[in-house]
Amino acid sequence: MARTIKRAYARYSESFKAEAVRLASQPGILVQDVVQSLDIHPFMLSRWKKQSREGLIMVNQSANEPELVNEAELLRLREVEKAYAQLKLEHDLLKKAIKFTSDVKRTSSASSPKIAKISRSK
Repeated sequence: MARTIKRAYARYSESFKAEAVRLASQPGILVQDVVQSLDIHPFMLSRWKKQSREGLIMVNQSANEPELVNEAELLRLREVEKAYAQLKLEHDLLKKAIKFTSDVKRTSSASSPKIAKISRSK
């Protein structure tokens, strides 16, 4: 007899959905950036945008909102994020290289039994 397992789904508040739609609708901001920053699936955001167009989610576009982010600032932010990702990859690679070289030094010492056997057999 198979048991049915209930999955736990994240439930987002209406204000969270409205904020996500508002962020995605700003000029110069990519949907991909909004999705990554909010850690949601792109399909969810597209569904929320559709619900907003249908009037099911009320997006508040008040005059009290902060200024829209300048496109130059967005481009600079993307460049910095790319540089950070590159530096992180390089850092991880260097850590692996250090670990590899330290492992090689340990196994290739003169007191190593493998090296001693090889040198005796010659």
